[in-house]
Amino acid sequence: MPGNCVVIGDLMMDVTARIESDIAYGSDTPALVSLQPGGSAANTAAWMAATDATVTLIGCVGDDAFGHALRANLVGLGVDARLDVVAGHGTGTCVILGDHRRERTMVPDPGANSALDADRVVAALDAAHGEGRLDHLHLSGYALLNPGSRAAGLAALEHARTLGATVSLDPASAVPLAANLALVRGLLPDLDVLVANEAEAEVLSGGVGTQALTSLAREVPLVVVKRGALGVSAVSDGSPVERPALAVDVVDTTGAGDAFAAGFLPAWLSGATLVEAVDAGQELAALAVGRVGASPMVA
Repeated sequence: MPGNCVVIGDLMMDVTARIESDIAYGSDTPALVSLQPGGSAANTAAWMAATDATVTLIGCVGDDAFGHALRANLVGLGVDARLDVVAGHGTGTCVILGDHRRERTMVPDPGANSALDADRVVAALDAAHGEGRLDHLHLSGYALLNPGSRAAGLAALEHARTLGATVSLDPASAVPLAANLALVRGLLPDLDVLVANEAEAEVLSGGVGTQALTSLAREVPLVVVKRGALGVSAVSDGSPVERPALAVDVVDTTGAGDAFAAGFLPAWLSGATLVEAVDAGQELAALAVGRVGASPMVA
């Protein structure tokens, strides 16, 4: 099975603050602060390229230092980065607070991501298809949850199907997903693959635990639910798979789900079994959580 992936969605510069105590709201809390490439779509594309998968990323950045740095890192990793530079918008930025429980809270400013344009996305998909680089489209849900880029996300899913590509969706984040539930639920029958975390699966299905997976599997041929330390549950055409989590020292969970998708999708597209594809996703996610930052960086 061919495996050329196009990823569409957000690019961000992450400002990560690692905090080893409770946050002293209204006062000062010591932290280790660093900058790393981020954005769910960019993370997925970067991890794919870092493992030698063929991947094209379509998105937007500002004409600023962050935008230039993100492009350089992606290209250095081997991503075919087809990025519009949007005048009047800064590159997307996200402040990430990682606490001593190894949980993270994100405060994003989408910036140029809001300017993702439907016509330009369709043209970019046509170009990738013509070059033999579009077998599968993976869409970051942030493109749908952001009103500015929503039309582009919807156009991407529809047009990719007309070009004969399979499509997958990462719903992105449970809270904004709940605010746009009808929109995303309406897209489920048009997906080939849904890759969600447990909270997102429960929001989308209205069920809890295995009920969520069973419900979603009635609408999408392949559903993968990431459950953190509890491992991964998946159903493909009615056949379930349960895989335990890998033992790993967790440093930073940011981007773990993006890394999972980057390992899972190329393996699945290459004809691997569902167990093999899930294991490939978990191996890459384990690498992601063992370091600070959501995305690999050029050495």
